[in-house]
Amino acid sequence: MTGPSDSPVRLHVVTGKGGTGKTTVASAMALALAARGQRVLLAEVEGRQGLAQVLDVAPLGTEERLLVTDPSGGEVVGLSVDAKTALLEYLQKFYKLGRAGSVLEKVGAVDFATTIAPGVRDVLLIGRVYEAVGRVTKGAKRRPVFDAVVLDAPPTGRIGRFLNVNSEVSEVARVGPVRNQADSITRLLRSPATVVHLVTLLEEMPVQETLDAIDELGSLSLRVGSVIANGVRRPVVPEEHAAAVAAQDPTVAESLEEALTAVGVRTGPALVGGLLQEGADHVERARLQAEQHHVLDQLDVPVRVLPHLSDGVESGELRLLADELAEQAGL
Repeated sequence: MTGPSDSPVRLHVVTGKGGTGKTTVASAMALALAARGQRVLLAEVEGRQGLAQVLDVAPLGTEERLLVTDPSGGEVVGLSVDAKTALLEYLQKFYKLGRAGSVLEKVGAVDFATTIAPGVRDVLLIGRVYEAVGRVTKGAKRRPVFDAVVLDAPPTGRIGRFLNVNSEVSEVARVGPVRNQADSITRLLRSPATVVHLVTLLEEMPVQETLDAIDELGSLSLRVGSVIANGVRRPVVPEEHAAAVAAQDPTVAESLEEALTAVGVRTGPALVGGLLQEGADHVERARLQAEQHHVLDQLDVPVRVLPHLSDGVESGELRLLADELAEQAGL
């Protein structure tokens, strides 16, 4: 069954340590939601054009643009949120500055405002996303313009500060429209309509950073939707042989040489030794993955697992990740 979801979640914030594939996961999540017939806004706030690279589309701009149409009728609309553009829109909305806003930009006031106070900059960035979440259609049957918004957010090292907009603006805006907007954004972020998904690799440092981020988000009353273990490699060495391969047992080398010879491969010490070393490395990596997976399983948070893509996100494999997320998370 397709169509708008009954889930109360409207905003999916995706974060993760750099290099874990959070932009890829955010894109796959948007595709998974669109496959259910939903109209989804996929937004980024760091200006890296990571979404355009993953989806293989032209660079995103500050205007919303249709990126993907799903056979179910769902859509993915893309947006790159820029602090400067967001500030000009903010000034027009609250102060009706019109052309005066362009004058401020020419004299450098906009650049000054968006760099001197990082907290205000983040309010502007999230404010654009906040507006998209709350936007409704015109007419008698008013409904959300977007069934869901997926935000490719800053990495875990900065996510707490980025989302804690109320505290970040308290020193520079105790009253007025900026503070009021920060309060409204905070209410959305702390409501059941928002969840934060943390992307990690099954490696010690990314997992530890994920655990730290979960603690930080909890202290800020922000909900964690799931932890997504990305790039997980499937064990190819049977468990009953893993110990012997890891120890590079001579009997394994003999069996490997016999098997290669049987299929017409000319063998030698270098070839057999290299393959055996690769096997040992693979067994060790599988062991480390299992250890870190066990750490995540102790969390009171759903853990999703996405496979390693040998060819990157080419050849439709991004859709494979979307299908995995849909199946595991019930998107």
